[in-house]
Amino acid sequence: MRPLNRPVTAWAGRRVWLVGASSGIGAALAQALLQAGARVALSARRDTLLQSVAAGHAQAVIASFDILDQDAWGTSYQYICAQLGGVDLIVFCAAAYRPERSWDVSPDGAANTLAVNLGSVYTGLATVLPAMLARGSGGIAIVASVAGYVGLPNASVYGPSKAALINLAELLYTDLRPRGLDVYLINPGFVQTPLTAQNKFAMPALQTPQAAAGAIVRGLSAGQFEIHFPKRFTLLVKLLRWLPYRWRFALITHFLVPQ
Repeated sequence: MRPLNRPVTAWAGRRVWLVGASSGIGAALAQALLQAGARVALSARRDTLLQSVAAGHAQAVIASFDILDQDAWGTSYQYICAQLGGVDLIVFCAAAYRPERSWDVSPDGAANTLAVNLGSVYTGLATVLPAMLARGSGGIAIVASVAGYVGLPNASVYGPSKAALINLAELLYTDLRPRGLDVYLINPGFVQTPLTAQNKFAMPALQTPQAAAGAIVRGLSAGQFEIHFPKRFTLLVKLLRWLPYRWRFALITHFLVPQ
């Protein structure tokens, strides 16, 4: 079967804007793409961390800004285009997470998580899509999570935000692929990042950011729509999603809900 997106046969010279590149998966992915020959614009709030990730690489462009500042998106995009000549692929990797049960959620905390995880993606799409649609090429990669597959404890806001991103990536594909654009949905399992360091439970199939970045680069290169990893874990969560609710709730309560 043919891949749903066009395979990336070579990264050399490809212009990638990586939003959320200061740590974790984003930082490792930025380094992997730079090593593969891509020209990478790194964005996040913390300029010093971005400088550390880029490590003076000649193909790296630092464009630090707050993704919740809507006006800053346009300014940063213009700067990146001036440096790189355009953007071939944007990767939305920024995320906010706090482990919390439903009764721990605060309105302000929920609003911030939704703004970072979901609202900023819409702002970014409004920023890059006009030029991509005008030339009939480009790529959108959205990092969601297996936490978006099913309702899991401790992901009271994070999980629904990632479920929304999965839905968004699906509808973007049907909208944009006929117009020449590629759309990728990235659903990692547990990865060693500052976000998952907050978890107080044993995380199955925990991966390093470098392993996650490798899986993402391979998936993008192969033209996959959904890139999920590690499969020994993600396939089990996918199976859980297809179970009848009675069985699903029983398994989640028995194995995942703190007693």
